[in-house]
Parts: sequence; C-alpha cells; structure tokens
Amino acid sequence: MEAARLGVPAPTTERVLTVLAAAGVLIDYPAGLMRSLPAELRRRMLPVLATASLGGQDGDGGARRLAHRSATTVVVSGAGSLADFVADLLTRSGLAARRRPSADGGAADLLVLVGHQSPAETAQLLRLPYPHLNVTVTEGIGVVGPLVLPGKTACLRCLDLTRAERDPAWPLVLAQLPGGDTDPPGCDPVLAAAVAAQAAAIVVGFADGGPLDRAAVNGTLELLSPDWQWRRRSWDPHPACCCGATTQCDGFNTAR
Repeated sequence: MEAARLGVPAPTTERVLTVLAAAGVLIDYPAGLMRSLPAELRRRMLPVLATASLGGQDGDGGARRLAHRSATTVVVSGAGSLADFVADLLTRSGLAARRRPSADGGAADLLVLVGHQSPAETAQLLRLPYPHLNVTVTEGIGVVGPLVLPGKTACLRCLDLTRAERDPAWPLVLAQLPGGDTDPPGCDPVLAAAVAAQAAAIVVGFADGGPLDRAAVNGTLELLSPDWQWRRRSWDPHPACCCGATTQCDGFNTAR
C-alpha cells in the first residue's frame, strides 16, 4: 500500500518483495500474533520481537522464538534484589517466569537458583529432573553457572567435591556463605544487575532452543569488581558424584 501511494508500480513492488524474501531479509510479522497482544504489551514486545527475528533469521518477525519463550516455564528460586532482577529480565524477554522461595516441588523447564546452595539443597537437586542454573553474588564477585543438565554435565555437588579436594576447608566455607533468601552483605547493585543480565541471556538462549551456552555448561562465568572483567572457569563432572554424569565433557570443556 505504501509503495502504491508513492507511485511504485505493483509489478515492481512484487519483484522487490520476491527478491527480499529469497534473500531471507523480509520480515513478515504475523497479523494474528500482533492482534492477540494488548496494546501496551505489543509496544513493549516489539523490540524483543525485532531482536529475536534478527537472531533467528526466520522471517516471521520473531514469532517462533517468542512462542518458544512463552511456552518455557522458568522458576526463579530465591529472594532479594538479584532474584528480582533475573525474574524481571526474563518476563520482559517474553518468558513465562515465576518466583518460588525454594527449588522443591512443581514442574519447570528450567530452574534458576539464586544464592549459594547448601549441601542439603544440592543433594535435593540430584533428585530433580529439571535443568538448572546457579546464580550468586557475594560482595565483590558474581558467578553465573553452571548450567546443569541432569545426568549429563557437572552438577553443583561435582563443584563442591572438586573444591573440597583443592581446599579441605571448603565445607566450612560453604556453611558460612549466604543463601538465596536475602541479599548478601555488600551486594553491589551494579554487580547484581550485570550478573542478572548474564544469567537472563543464558536462560533466553535455552528457551529459544538454540545451541546450549557452552560458557555455562561444565563451567562458571565469574565477574569481579572493580575490574568488571568476565572470566570462565571449567569444571569436570566429578567421578565420586552420584549425579550420573560421566567424566567425558562432550566437547564443552576448554583447557584450564
């Protein structure tokens, strides 16, 4: 209609659209999807749809990816500002995110565990079939990961066993670390926001059904202030852990 208003002949318009469609650069927002969204939600989701469309390159204006996200149930377990940041970013990105004080009970496609997990909580996770991502902030350091695929990749207990081998005092340290029920002392809001954004990006990638984030599988991402540089640490599944993961890392690990 706009081309006709500007005096462009209809055959020329059709040829241009055909070329653009063949090149995969034509975005066609599904009319049904756009009509189904309330006006305020439509305005809020347009940037999300545009970014999803560019990432997916499927020509539907991001509709397929948005459908994946809305059908993905993500439970954010924990309290405090870090959990608030993560849940808010996931909701704004179109995911079906909900809050829960703890990780027990209820089904989810992915659990986001905010705060350090106690040995009892880690043992409980071994009985749950859901993938889960741990996110913590303690004073000057934030950690995202690992992204645990039960029975396939290093779990939180694998990390605890490895740390205990390197430092026999680790169980005592772990007992003193703050959990996810509140913000830890000295939790910097900028650090918490940066860590929440990294965690949300990993969850969004998981929901979109693309390749798993290799940085968080069998690994953790750590952000330290005041230099604000992300670094990755690799973790192997521990042979003494009963999580079922083998010592083979399926190509995800990088050398330490």
